[in-house]
Amino acid sequence: MEIKELREKVELHLSSVWKDNVKVSQMQHLSGGACQDNYALDLISKSGKQSLVLRTDKGASLLSSLSKRDEFKVAELVYKAGVKTPTPVFLEETSDVIGSPFFLMEKIGGKATGRYITKDKELDSYRKSQMVSDLAANLAKLHTVKPSAVSDEELKQKLKFVTKENYVSIAISDLRQSLDELPESHPAIELCLFWLESNAPSIDDIVLVHGDFRTGNFMMNSEGLQGILDYEFAHFGDRHEDIAWLCMRDWRFGRLNKEVGGFGDRKDFYQAYQNTSGIPVDPFKVTFWEIMGNVRWAIGSAQQTERHISGKDKGIELAAIGRRTAEMEWEAMRLIEEISNAI
Repeated sequence: MEIKELREKVELHLSSVWKDNVKVSQMQHLSGGACQDNYALDLISKSGKQSLVLRTDKGASLLSSLSKRDEFKVAELVYKAGVKTPTPVFLEETSDVIGSPFFLMEKIGGKATGRYITKDKELDSYRKSQMVSDLAANLAKLHTVKPSAVSDEELKQKLKFVTKENYVSIAISDLRQSLDELPESHPAIELCLFWLESNAPSIDDIVLVHGDFRTGNFMMNSEGLQGILDYEFAHFGDRHEDIAWLCMRDWRFGRLNKEVGGFGDRKDFYQAYQNTSGIPVDPFKVTFWEIMGNVRWAIGSAQQTERHISGKDKGIELAAIGRRTAEMEWEAMRLIEEISNAI
């Protein structure tokens, strides 16, 4: 859909819903990755001017991603928990307006690109002082959202309500199913899944997990953290999942010695997380979920490429992501060898 048509449809719909003469003074397409479309827009109405972002699906989303309704509802829960995140503003659950469901959220400042977060001189001072502690504190607040806080039963089911006793086995089973659905074999992933089954740790509590907490999904500027984004992979699970995902080699953008997102050290992040949550971080559990994360990303990369190869949703970005599969397989096996030698 062309920008002009999109603007007109949004204006008309919001004017009707809000009983106001809403005008979109400007709208531009933002980078939204392989699965999402984001548009920055300025709304003008009787209540004043609002700078917002419209978020909707692009083509076919990954099977594990939440619907726009559920992602919006998660954003509301996280916002109410005190996490620094864009204010959720409006949800349109139907596809009647622009061809797919969408929601509006506050537009925040800053940048999210890996190179900027890990290397730009503008962030040098913040990177050395507060970046790690701010992210750890906000992640700890996100993890205060428990299943008991979710009154929406439909959302609770979409977030995969699980127990401490069955969560790891369910997570591994889900990965096996996804692997079996791929058209080609991946023996390295099979090996890793066997190790995960044989070394599953206990879980201290079931909490809301962001699911994609990494460099690239939080906005920063010289003033600090502006907000955490993208809850499309949120689910209930183990708090160590999010910590492990942030520490994965693939999200360090070349700064391999800074194991936390390419900008921080694990011991500092672990301590900052504990300072807010009061719960110690277990290094073995982080490594376990880091191996699991690499397996999940390896399968996800293969799924993205299959979308391109099958013709379902062609794109050079989808095709290029597929080469990461082997990289994730190698990293998962490297971590298994490392932790096995340490035991």
